[in-house]
Amino acid sequence: MFTGIVEAVGRVVSRERGREGVRIGIDAPALDLRDVAVGDSISVAGCCLTVVDLAAPLLHFDVSDETLACTTGFAVHSGVNLECALRLSDRLGGHIMSGHVDGVGEVVLFEPPGDAQAGHRRLEVRVPAPLARYIAAKGSVAVDGVSLTTNTVADARFTVNLIPHTLAVTTLGTLTPGDRVNIEVDLIARYVERLHGAP
Repeated sequence: MFTGIVEAVGRVVSRERGREGVRIGIDAPALDLRDVAVGDSISVAGCCLTVVDLAAPLLHFDVSDETLACTTGFAVHSGVNLECALRLSDRLGGHIMSGHVDGVGEVVLFEPPGDAQAGHRRLEVRVPAPLARYIAAKGSVAVDGVSLTTNTVADARFTVNLIPHTLAVTTLGTLTPGDRVNIEVDLIARYVERLHGAP
């Protein structure tokens, strides 16, 4: 489990094709790896991946074709948000996330908000229509592994305001319209729907 509070930004430095997916190498000099071992889970751009090789600051992960089909952001040279798995003693600063990406959204707008707060940005993302029902105004959503609070929701789009700190310590500050981003909807919304439909 994760919280969406990014610990470091890494960079994809290698991508090698295997029989059923790819092995990616990520350079993560800013991530504290003292408590990380092979077999541990790390959120990479919002996707829960297992460390298969570790030679600090380099991490390797195997990414299956199924994961590649429903995510984005693992191209060589791309920056990726990184978060180690949650400990039971950690603060829950964001929201509960599984690292199971629900779909890929598209950046529609990335601009200063109407009130022109210095350094702030408004982000608007279009999501696949089946995911829109799980996103509510003032609710939680994860974009590339970053826990965010939605401002508005209309049809299959939502907006969030990004503060300068978030822009500085995650990859979100480099977004431009047309970019694709990993989306994870609120876990609670999925369970509510399941319970609502139960006999």
